[in-house]
Amino acid sequence: MTEKIVVLDVIAPARADRLRALLPPGMTLSHGLEPGEAHMKAIIADADYAITGQVAVSGDVLRAARKLKLLHKWGVGVDNLDLEAARALGVKVARTTGSNAIPVAEFALGLALAALRAIAFGNAELKQGRWRAFSGLPMSTYTLTGKTFGIIGFGAIGRNVARILKGFACTVLYNKRTRLTPQEEADLGASYASVTDLLARSDVVSLNCPLTAETRGLINRASLQLMKPSAVLVNVARGGVVVEDDLVWALQNRIIGAAAMDVFETEPLPADSPLLQPLDNLVVTPHLAAIAADNFEPTVRQMFGNIERVSRGDPVPAADSVV
Repeated sequence: MTEKIVVLDVIAPARADRLRALLPPGMTLSHGLEPGEAHMKAIIADADYAITGQVAVSGDVLRAARKLKLLHKWGVGVDNLDLEAARALGVKVARTTGSNAIPVAEFALGLALAALRAIAFGNAELKQGRWRAFSGLPMSTYTLTGKTFGIIGFGAIGRNVARILKGFACTVLYNKRTRLTPQEEADLGASYASVTDLLARSDVVSLNCPLTAETRGLINRASLQLMKPSAVLVNVARGGVVVEDDLVWALQNRIIGAAAMDVFETEPLPADSPLLQPLDNLVVTPHLAAIAADNFEPTVRQMFGNIERVSRGDPVPAADSVV
């Protein structure tokens, strides 16, 4: 019997073809053609399995599904999925744990360098015909080598950031709920710090934590004022970890040196967002950190493997299982 997989996100036909080339036997794949819950309800109605990359999946969407067995996150963050509704409906939820750790870690480092060295500013200015090499930079720029780099959230992504930083001779501070063992800290070259201490000491702060009740609004006006005036904030975690109005205030008033954001409270970022106003010390990208062509096939195989397990009646591996 043929089973149906639906990708709830709107994706390009070429991307859908790449997915179909990796499909398990006996399965078909369709995908979103337009944004919005009404369309999502229509395409999930007869699906056996649903995949979401960036779109939120509400209880209303899940209740529109007549035979859904599994909702699979293409990635790791599940804060925008109605997990309670999934439990109530008996729908399993899974994710691709660890699949994007290296791409996101590398992207975080790229954002840090872009903000530290005014790379995005220089690119935008030169494309407008303005040469700003030795004059007119909006801020002092700094090297990363030898600086203190703070990582809030030290799972697979945060640890890969620490590994990459070994080549930059940085002092690495980290914060997570459960402290690592001394041997793990030594292997990664990282030292534990409270959030307050990490913010105060770091030249760069990278947010790599999940969005939870504990981390929502963690970076706000008060915490930004703990940071160095030259410090850079990088967010590749979730938009809700940062209070965006407070960040705009801090950037406008030079409370911190710069910021680089790949995730936002509302996505897609609204056209009237204050983060899109002229801010010469802010780098913004449209949730690109996990997207890397050479990471596509391994991640999809992990995701399709979980779908095959559910199809056979086998459990999803504990590391990937959410509900």
